[in-house]
Amino acid sequence: MSRCAYLECPTGIAGDMCLGALVDVGVPWQYLIDSLQSLGIEQEYQLRAEKVHRHGQLATKVHVDLLNNRLTSHHHHHHSPARNLPEIEQIIKSTHLPPRVIDWSLQVFHNLALAESAVHGIEPEKVHFHEVGATDALVDIVGTCLGLDWLKIEQIHCSALPTGGGTVKAAHGILPIPAPAVLKLWESRKVPVYSNDIRKELVTPTGAAIAVTLAKSFGSPPAMNIEKIGLGAGSSDLPIPNILRLWLGTTDSNFSYQQETIYVLETQIDDLNPQAIAYTLEQLLAAGALDVFTQSIGMKKSRSGILLTVICPPSKVSFCQQIIFRETTTLGIRQQIQTRSILEREIHSVETKYGAVRVKVASQEEEVINIQPEYEDCAIIAKKHSLPWLKVHQMALDAWNQQK
Repeated sequence: MSRCAYLECPTGIAGDMCLGALVDVGVPWQYLIDSLQSLGIEQEYQLRAEKVHRHGQLATKVHVDLLNNRLTSHHHHHHSPARNLPEIEQIIKSTHLPPRVIDWSLQVFHNLALAESAVHGIEPEKVHFHEVGATDALVDIVGTCLGLDWLKIEQIHCSALPTGGGTVKAAHGILPIPAPAVLKLWESRKVPVYSNDIRKELVTPTGAAIAVTLAKSFGSPPAMNIEKIGLGAGSSDLPIPNILRLWLGTTDSNFSYQQETIYVLETQIDDLNPQAIAYTLEQLLAAGALDVFTQSIGMKKSRSGILLTVICPPSKVSFCQQIIFRETTTLGIRQQIQTRSILEREIHSVETKYGAVRVKVASQEEEVINIQPEYEDCAIIAKKHSLPWLKVHQMALDAWNQQK
């Protein structure tokens, strides 16, 4: 059993929303206040929490009020003291916080600095965190790491993220949404995104950095036994409840499987030559689809048809859709974002008395789970020497076992 958290972000993610969800799910408020004092910046802010309604749903809203004469709102964070990465790292390292909290916090700030440096063309060490507010970011990031550590979370997963839209006023002027640093952070992990038609800043740089750094995967919820749900409220009223939902629970798996985000494309077709279908499948696989298959289905007017399903990585979605529209008669393609668990895979070559055969080896935590000789290599040898394919396949397995 391992403790698992899933961040469901229908209206995005921000640092204060993470804090709100953690407090709502049971992280002691006084523990956060006392622990954050070790940063030595308590004279710069005041932390408070309240219960608020978002479209009738009760959630926890955490406020980080900056203590100066110019502001009291968390969203005017560009007035808070600007600090560069070495200064922030020194503040975090000088605390007596749990080691995992220190490590996570440093990783989040490092990734945020890398994104900002790529956007502005400067070294990460020279980035000043005025865009996210040094005080706000320290409280949000370190506070979030404190809450997750207190809950003894071992795995963190996150939903796909909404892009938002419009513009936002920042230290460098008016910026488009998503903010440039947010896009860079998404790019670093190939985060699946979508538009929910809300033209607001939904994912802040701080929220993006937390998700990109700490989440093991992005997409659908993992298989888990849910114990509790925490609701963290955002500041704005939106067309849908502005709430980050934190799912807290356990997973039954004793292994930590690798996970990746995939897209599933589907369309049904009832008016196309089967030869064209075969050609389309070949083109999709050549374009980088992970898998392609068809199923026989009954359609409207009692016509027989096929359901074409394509599984592909996020980077290949547009290309695969282009092929489907070009090579078939479909007028629409459905898409779903999913997460799949995968085994580690390596390709090895073994020698048989008839030639070399590639062998796909799948393993989990250095333990070999299954071995599969490549079909094409076995087929070539079988045809060349007039041998049964199954015999060549077994010869390759025997060669692997002898080699190991």
